[in-house]
Amino acid sequence: MLKPLGQRALVKPLDAQEKSAGGIILPETAQERPREGRVVAVGAAGLYVEDSEEGDSAVKEGDIIIYASFGGTEVKIEGEDYLIVNEDDILAVHEE
Repeated sequence: MLKPLGQRALVKPLDAQEKSAGGIILPETAQERPREGRVVAVGAAGLYVEDSEEGDSAVKEGDIIIYASFGGTEVKIEGEDYLIVNEDDILAVHEE
């Protein structure tokens, strides 16, 4: 597995929506590029977004994040697609 450096995260994008809100099945060419993913690894520097307490990493392994539409660098590891995303490209953390 890759270990991102600095303030970056390795993210596994979530699958694109295969149906529209109205139930229409979308062909692969019409599906939007996913903007959500699960954090697989975080760089040694940690990721601190604006609203986090000083010293608390705002993003950790297992978190679901929303990232900028064209943010990140695509990589393929053992046949799986991943993104290496900069801290600045992470827009939000999905909290349950």
